Amino acid sequence: MKKGSINKLVGCLLTATLAVGVLSFPFNTVSANEAILKLRLLETTDIHTNIVNYDYYQDKATDEFGLAKTATLIKQARAEVTNSMLFDNGDLIQGNPLGDYVAKINPLKDGDTHPVYKAMNLLNYDAGNIGNHEFNFGLEHLDRSLKGSKFPYVNANVYVDDKDNNPANDKNYFTPYLILDRTFKDESGKDVQLKVGVIGFVPPQIMNWDKANLEGKVIAKDIVETAKKYVPEMKKKGADLIVAIPHSGLGPVEPGANLENASYQLTKVEGIDAVLFGHSHSVFPGAGFDDIPNVDNKKGLINGKPAVMPGFWGNHLGVVDLTLKKDNGKWTVADANTKALPIFDKNEKKSLADADPKIVEAVKEDHDHTVEWVRSAVGTTSSPIYSYFALVQDDPSIQIVTNAQKWFVEKYIKGTEYENIPVLSAGAPFKAGGRNGASYYTNIPAGTIAIKNVSDLYIYPNTLKAVLVNGTQLKDWLERSAGQFNQIDVKKTEEQELINEAFPTYNYDVIDGVTYQIDVTQPSKFAIDGKLENPNANRIKNLQYNGKDVKPEDKFLIVTNNYRASNGGNFPGADGTTIVIDSPDENRQVVIDYILDQKTINPAADNNWSFAPIAEKVNVTFTTSPDAIPFAEKMSHMKYIKTLESGFAKFSIDLSKPASK
Repeated sequence: MKKGSINKLVGCLLTATLAVGVLSFPFNTVSANEAILKLRLLETTDIHTNIVNYDYYQDKATDEFGLAKTATLIKQARAEVTNSMLFDNGDLIQGNPLGDYVAKINPLKDGDTHPVYKAMNLLNYDAGNIGNHEFNFGLEHLDRSLKGSKFPYVNANVYVDDKDNNPANDKNYFTPYLILDRTFKDESGKDVQLKVGVIGFVPPQIMNWDKANLEGKVIAKDIVETAKKYVPEMKKKGADLIVAIPHSGLGPVEPGANLENASYQLTKVEGIDAVLFGHSHSVFPGAGFDDIPNVDNKKGLINGKPAVMPGFWGNHLGVVDLTLKKDNGKWTVADANTKALPIFDKNEKKSLADADPKIVEAVKEDHDHTVEWVRSAVGTTSSPIYSYFALVQDDPSIQIVTNAQKWFVEKYIKGTEYENIPVLSAGAPFKAGGRNGASYYTNIPAGTIAIKNVSDLYIYPNTLKAVLVNGTQLKDWLERSAGQFNQIDVKKTEEQELINEAFPTYNYDVIDGVTYQIDVTQPSKFAIDGKLENPNANRIKNLQYNGKDVKPEDKFLIVTNNYRASNGGNFPGADGTTIVIDSPDENRQVVIDYILDQKTINPAADNNWSFAPIAEKVNVTFTTSPDAIPFAEKMSHMKYIKTLESGFAKFSIDLSKPASK
């Protein structure tokens, strides 16, 4: 048979194969010099030191998260295909008591291997990316930790600070990108050499969030502009495929400078073939992404590029399946599908993956030390501390934090120029269900308080700050927080949900030291991202200090944390320029010190805020944990309705009545 006839026969056979769905991309003929390669990309992200499937705050094993369980899915996903690569997106070394123990209690020493790498080194990662929480314990701890990793790291937008604020500074602090040489098997079984480019990014906001650790040492630049700088360089150096690993959420459809969440914009950068993203603890493809322009929420495509975001704490594994076609020496992505595989079925409430015993064993000693530490007692509480109703009434889990912060700063300012300025204290409900599920609440019974309980009250290793604001900024701060609530229409008789589920609960600040009411019949003054939306809106009513109306020119110190004080959440009066107390003390440690000092505390909420009463009869509901039912039975303004398939319990709330104590 002649060579031309052979080529024609091969083309026909391949066309027939494609027609029955072995490959899903459409083309009619395949020339003899083409090659087809299938490659699976796997991603973990936002592990936050959750290596073992153990909830240190509840002091018990869990089926809902933990890299030990994700590891089982990784091995299964690899076994299903011929070719695969594995990447981690970041936010790895901070996030639970294990990370705190290694950083603060028994600090990692030179030559030690951080427990996260004792585990991850067993899984043969191809590369890792730096997340924003990697900087929480300082660069020295980060650098020491990274030395224990047997896989390489990338980050392209963090640079060494040259001290001259030179925007052209181009000395990277980390390796900006890698071009990994890999040998894979194509669909005909032949070895194929592929150069895989990998580039990573972190939100430039790290310079605000961890200013104390980073200022004068590094600078961070725009994610998208950095990609446009390096991707052509990677192509020029021979990258056949470029995988971006931004520790950055999906973000806005509209472009903007220095976006925290820039993954949508990153998919528009020419040359990037796949995006493995994270940071916002969501699952893509998944619920909530259907109505975004140019997003295919079924195949997992953003602007035509395959992308995946696998949740947080190892609760999902990201999978991107690529079909690559090589024609005339150039590889292109002919087809792609993505998915996020869960380790736990929330509907059926069953585990979908066993814990990998090798991972558990690798960190057993570190885990055991951490458990011992979190069980140590610090004091006693005379009443229970729970966060079941933190979003709908003044709450004991916030009260103890704000009490401790106020106690700390009032001592701190004695003898200073700020001694006679009223001290207010801001706290947010960190554990209030939401996307983290119906079990994500604080519940500490009356009696002994252990370190594990304090970690439960304040889950982040933030450092304490105080900002100086005027009365107008104080009111707008509260108006910004009040975006937590949907607007209630007094003309409607049908059910209305009180809580805006899209609003992050960590941005719902309660400010103790003043009294106020929230009128939810008014629209929110600020949008979810903090931008002014309704300038004339007025949800905050009867704002008073010591029984007198707060005036615009009044001065206050608001105690908060480094995230909020440095523009985290875009709060009026907290843009990073108003900080007057820049303490290195962690808020969580302040709470521990407060309990140790008081020995016995009564954290009962002081009811300094409430909803402005609604005269009309409205049917308002909210959801919380079913564990809240016994507490609600003692409250005349709340009534349990039913438990939903999601695991949350629905309650009605009477907004014509004040909250009962």
